[in-house]
Amino acid sequence: MSYSDIDIFLKSFGIDITQKKTSGANSKWVYSKELLADENESVILQVADELDIAHGFTVASGVAQESSRFWVPGYFRLFISHLSEHKLKATALKDGLKKYGISCFVAHEDINPTLEWQEEIEKALSSMDALAAILMPGFPNSKWTDQEIGYALGRDILVIPLRNGLDPYGFIGKLQGVPCQGRSVAQVAAAVFQAVSNNRMTKNKIATTLVDQVISSTTVDSGVHFLACLRQINTLSQSHLERLRDNLNTNTVLSGSVKFIDELNSLLAERDIALFEQAPQGVSIDDDIPF
Repeated sequence: MSYSDIDIFLKSFGIDITQKKTSGANSKWVYSKELLADENESVILQVADELDIAHGFTVASGVAQESSRFWVPGYFRLFISHLSEHKLKATALKDGLKKYGISCFVAHEDINPTLEWQEEIEKALSSMDALAAILMPGFPNSKWTDQEIGYALGRDILVIPLRNGLDPYGFIGKLQGVPCQGRSVAQVAAAVFQAVSNNRMTKNKIATTLVDQVISSTTVDSGVHFLACLRQINTLSQSHLERLRDNLNTNTVLSGSVKFIDELNSLLAERDIALFEQAPQGVSIDDDIPF
């Protein structure tokens, strides 16, 4: 966005742009932060949602409400519905998905017995981005699992059936699901990641999550890892890669790494996108500054 585009965008949320600051004149990042500094949390979250910026909050009835404390901040949020006797499988899958920037809620592991467990489950259900159901014999007999799936369907949330001895049934019967029998945890996690990455309801969110994780990486290895995850997304949009490229100079660890830049430019070249070029030291890269 240009500065005028930023003004128009923020004005659409009722934000007063007439009291413009001057300290951020050479940085759109600082300029935007100053315009948003005095806004209430609900407006900030509406702006973040419009820009597909991951955060740990939801907005209900115009009021910002904290989501479950069990989500990793900035990660994609996946609720794993399972029978209590299969909690080890759910926990193993949770660990396997973390490498993809996916934070999982596993009720029998995450909820402290001293807390009101039903309230915590409801928080997780209301703030999840998708739900994965481990379908095993006995799953339909649970008092809770079908309700968890129904909650997701009612919110129009992606449901991923994990077929482990039981096929999808009822309202999710039309979904093919992910076959799990005979596969390792790593293979199932990779399949879940692909399901999230290719679905119209979640592909933008997971791509935004991974871009944000790259930009905020504190080590080169972390940046290269999340970049490799992005490379696996066949539906990755040009805008996501351009945002990564255009914001990379805010991360001096990555922008100063030949290894990372080579990996990034390789990916950009594959998608026919202009390569990243390091900004000369001491020179602003903001193309809106008068020549």
